[in-house]
Amino acid sequence: MSQTKAGIQIEDLHLSFGETKVLEGINMVIEPGEFFAFLGPSGSGKSTLLRAIAGFGPTPRGRILIGGHDIASLPPWKRNVGMVFQSYALWPHMSVRRNVAFGLEERRIPKREIGTKVEQALETVGLLHLADRMPAQLSGGQQQRVALARTIAIEPQVLLLDEPLSNLDAALRVQMRRELLALQRKLGLTTIFVTHDQEEANTTSDRMAVLDRGVIQQIGTPQQLYDYPENAFVAGFLGTANILKGTMQEGTFVTEAGQRLPTSENVLGANRIVLRPQNIRLADAGADGDIVGQVAHREFLGSQIRYLVDTPDGCIVIDMLHSFGQPPFEPGASISMSIDSRTAPLLVD
Repeated sequence: MSQTKAGIQIEDLHLSFGETKVLEGINMVIEPGEFFAFLGPSGSGKSTLLRAIAGFGPTPRGRILIGGHDIASLPPWKRNVGMVFQSYALWPHMSVRRNVAFGLEERRIPKREIGTKVEQALETVGLLHLADRMPAQLSGGQQQRVALARTIAIEPQVLLLDEPLSNLDAALRVQMRRELLALQRKLGLTTIFVTHDQEEANTTSDRMAVLDRGVIQQIGTPQQLYDYPENAFVAGFLGTANILKGTMQEGTFVTEAGQRLPTSENVLGANRIVLRPQNIRLADAGADGDIVGQVAHREFLGSQIRYLVDTPDGCIVIDMLHSFGQPPFEPGASISMSIDSRTAPLLVD
């Protein structure tokens, strides 16, 4: 199967439901063949943005260009995009083969060509041997593959995935996201994946946009967003983050409690510092450190130990690798914490 790679450009997109603003000032460029994720909490606008690209829902203000052509005012069937829904939306009374053929039949493609395209699509997702089964006879993962096959059979320029893994159990989700990425790489399709699960976004996407309340907070690779968040929302949404308030004073970040923390750069107006749990080193009380505190709680997680430490600036979460035979710090113990300035980005909020 051969699909034409097409980039996506969204320019100053706004969308409202009545008086309620759902998307505000969306601008982004998605490269041809890129696996791109929309990540955010429930109500952030990520699924609404995906549906705007697909042509479902009210017509937004602004431009949506696919392959350089503005499709914002076109009906869904004229956009040449394929969408896989959260529910898979398979016809229960049709066989796998008939489900995959449905979109091609609606496009009035010759019957012989439909048969070829259906077999190619099912072979691509590894389900050709189940072509004559009914959806109820398939597992959740197999049903998802049928939905994917039905979508890629029409050879869209863009593949849209609306939380396609949410109905699967945890172990199958991990397996299916790997298969999904492998399929996307094989086809080279420009793909947008909507999820609220940061692990899914981190492990599949080339880049992602983090949304909150209908506004893009930041766009970048998963590592860029994790290491260099531009605001407190992104820092807190991507992984666990200790965000301390304070001010810059003579090139040093001084917390509200007066603790002086090293920084790698002097950011004018910085009023928050981000401390990731795995980047804080613990030592016994009295050792040289940047923050002092007392262990309030300890959790053994196998490969690491998570500590909740009371400090003058509030509770701080710290993760330490578990080493065989090494005794942990006990609750109530006084400790000293050291910060590597290179791992502590500053924020201006």
